[in-house]
Amino acid sequence: MSEARGEMELKEEAIRAQYGAAASLLSGFDHAPRIAKARVAETPAERSPGVGARPMFRSTTPGLVTRPMARPEGVRLIERIEGIGGDDPIIDPTEAVVLQALRRALAIALALGEAFSAAAGLIELKKANLENRLPAERKAEFSELLAGEALAVLSVFANGVAFLLAAHATAETVEVGAVEEVLTDNAQLALHGALWELDQDIAVFAAEPPKLVPTVLGYAEQLMAKVKARAESAPRLLAFTGANYRVEADDFPIAGFEPARKARGTTLVMSFKKPSEVVGNHIAKYQAMRLAKMLMAYDFERKLNPFAELGGFIFTFMGDGKPGTGKTTLIQMMAGLIDGYCKVAGYPFRYQNLSIDNVDSYQGKSGQNAKAFITTVMDPAVIGFGTVDDIDQVAGKRGDRQSSAGQQEITAVLMEAFAGANTVVRGNCTFGMFSNYPENVDDALRQRAGARFLVDGPQSREDYIDILALLLGKNHAIPVGEHELYAAQEIKRAVAASFEGHSQPHEDGLKAVWVAVEGSVGPLDTLAKLGAYLKAIQEADGRFTGRAVKNITDAVKVRAMDFELPDEWMEKPDLFLFKPYDEKKAMIEGLRRPITVEMVVQEINRYADSEFRYADKSDEVAIEGAVRDMRRMEEAKRRYLEGKG
Repeated sequence: MSEARGEMELKEEAIRAQYGAAASLLSGFDHAPRIAKARVAETPAERSPGVGARPMFRSTTPGLVTRPMARPEGVRLIERIEGIGGDDPIIDPTEAVVLQALRRALAIALALGEAFSAAAGLIELKKANLENRLPAERKAEFSELLAGEALAVLSVFANGVAFLLAAHATAETVEVGAVEEVLTDNAQLALHGALWELDQDIAVFAAEPPKLVPTVLGYAEQLMAKVKARAESAPRLLAFTGANYRVEADDFPIAGFEPARKARGTTLVMSFKKPSEVVGNHIAKYQAMRLAKMLMAYDFERKLNPFAELGGFIFTFMGDGKPGTGKTTLIQMMAGLIDGYCKVAGYPFRYQNLSIDNVDSYQGKSGQNAKAFITTVMDPAVIGFGTVDDIDQVAGKRGDRQSSAGQQEITAVLMEAFAGANTVVRGNCTFGMFSNYPENVDDALRQRAGARFLVDGPQSREDYIDILALLLGKNHAIPVGEHELYAAQEIKRAVAASFEGHSQPHEDGLKAVWVAVEGSVGPLDTLAKLGAYLKAIQEADGRFTGRAVKNITDAVKVRAMDFELPDEWMEKPDLFLFKPYDEKKAMIEGLRRPITVEMVVQEINRYADSEFRYADKSDEVAIEGAVRDMRRMEEAKRRYLEGKG
């Protein structure tokens, strides 16, 4: 057992001992469906003499009695899959990959079933049942443990198939529909039902080799979800859920009914940007650079980031600004930094974007896309960066009749993932939501963004000179003139000036609140006065709730971590990244700054300014919409009266 991971190794010899049984299951057996209805009645044609329609894999579980099966149907998955290629005697490589994955997953599942039986005491009960000496008072326990073994075996089979085929997945997906033939009498019958339904799906959806992998993956995902839901109310599963296993040869982790993900990052096809190529956006750029390094402090053994434990980690952030101010450039810069750091450290990095393409007209599909996006990025085995570009189009505003059902599904998934009851912030990933029109984002979803990145682009005269020089390139001889190129982009100086600018509010509505409170209580230099300011903001805007205060305090804690991890720590992982968790935590604590009144005031103003800015725009959009509706009604009334006359 690995003590750091708390995992037991599922021995390779135990898995390979099940290869014969797994191959027999794929070769052929009879099964009469109990729950699902057959969509394809015929069995695949025999490819060679000697492969009959009689079962080749018979029950070896002693003492089991199942219902009689009328009209059993032959299930021969090897023939089914090899038959996809038509009469070609050479098996297609994709078909071979799928068959290998199915055999491996079945063998792992059967080996896990034996481990479950041994740990739960099911082996002794099976023996007693075979010998007709099972006490009557233990029959219920026997049935429950058989069902538990069946659920565990089904889960590991589906999980293993999805894990082993992940590297062969393409952009194509196949909607196989809900899995129905989930049987829990015993593990063998459970696998019969699962393979029978998989055979049906392959016959219906995989008419050609490119459809095979997405069909099998679609079925595996559906089976995992169905089994996990069934397991929530099933007893006697502790022998499975209470222990973590790992198959070393495949690096396949088994943690109860949770799906495993490949601990490999996707190869990014993206034009990365250097920090020097991001002009303006000083605070946003600075926070993105720091966040990229914060992610690298994640400890893969402890599955926790010291920054998350100490309170200075940004799990979600909102980047907003006008079109053309540099949101895409900021994403490219941050992704490039993380990718570079991960390559040096040898860490897997995964970047995912949830876009308007993920909004689907098929009921429930948009929510599934969003859940897959969240699960992929939050995988504790990788460093993850997830973005939702143009979130005002991807996620719908609740109560907005113009939002589609798919957009509403995505909103619900994101709200639960970013600040739900089951949200766990490990510090291995971060999510950025970006929008040109944040006022169109649902208020509750927007407030789940713990940090605000105002992406305002170039602002000063120096910024515009710098961006002109940058975009023109070097194919010219135009003199620079009286200007030091990129001096204004020196990050520390620019950020200090930007933060200082929030010592006073910017938005007119917030300025009025500031003047009233300061005139009443004087300078905001105590917790009582700061609390009075927060209450006054809430009275001016009812959307400024306790969640807003939490986001502000989180931002203040981030400011307390207002230091940049030395570049040398990223370039030489042994100096920091590869150190034990407690040592990394102590190193970070040694750099932490004390919280000051100025920090708190600036973060209150920065957050409240953004909320007032969003609210003003949102109200204005709503007013304009109402005015248009009134004008339409007036025009409709006028035309109606004219027609009547």
